[in-house]
Amino acid sequence: MSISHAPPDPTKTDIPDKRGHGTGPSDALDLEPVVPGSSRRTRVPRWVRRTSGPLLLLTLWQLLSATGVLTPVVLASPGRIAQVAGDLIADGSLTSAMGTSLHRVALGLLFGTVVGTGLALVSGLFRVGEDLVDASVQMLRTVPFVGLIPLFIIWFGIGEAPKVAIITLGVSFPLYLNVYAGIRGVDSQLIEAGESLGLSRWGLVRHVVLPGALPSAMTGLRFSLGIAWLALVFAEQINADSGIGFLMVQAREFLRTDVIVVCLIVYAFLGLLADFIVRSLERLLLQWRPTFTGR
Repeated sequence: MSISHAPPDPTKTDIPDKRGHGTGPSDALDLEPVVPGSSRRTRVPRWVRRTSGPLLLLTLWQLLSATGVLTPVVLASPGRIAQVAGDLIADGSLTSAMGTSLHRVALGLLFGTVVGTGLALVSGLFRVGEDLVDASVQMLRTVPFVGLIPLFIIWFGIGEAPKVAIITLGVSFPLYLNVYAGIRGVDSQLIEAGESLGLSRWGLVRHVVLPGALPSAMTGLRFSLGIAWLALVFAEQINADSGIGFLMVQAREFLRTDVIVVCLIVYAFLGLLADFIVRSLERLLLQWRPTFTGR
């Protein structure tokens, strides 16, 4: 007596479950979601990561000062610097110096933005303008603006004018280069598309060229802000009787490293604040541009 076996039905194949037992065709499969490796890692808040480096550096600085490796003549301790900063704020000298320095930077940045952007528009939009402007700007750009301080003193005297002129000169060149590069970097196919839609020359500049050059212009503005604070340090060495640079000159005469470090920290804080404002403005004006934000 033989027993015949029916061939297995491929539609009713048992599938082992997680315990190794077979499941019927009507049983649902238990699926586990696939989690990326980056999501399985412990996520540390970004503000913790961004502040850990400066805090470690500050701790090392305090430790070296406490052990005598760094003497007050070489570099004052963080505690001493905090005390001196409080004294300068209490007597009003630091706040007054910050106000004077901010006023100089604001004027220099305003004039430099107008000059640099205006020259870039003339040179970038018109070939004749490029022939007349670009070569002269490139030659002046290679001249260190610090070397022009004696000429500025002769031309403008020793008042506020040479200080603002130095900052203006330092701000103009980064803006010129970036705005010019942004204008010339606009895709020619976008220009052709605008012309096919009937846009006039001014319409092309307004709706195509300037928006396309805006990312480069914002980058140039960030560079210009950094150079503005650098130029301010040199500008406030010109017979200044106020400002953060004046406090640094006085501190240098009396070997007050604590006051010098306080002024440097103020410079850094003001520069960071200005960069934050520009980055916020950049996010507001460039919402249409998707960018990679890192992983």
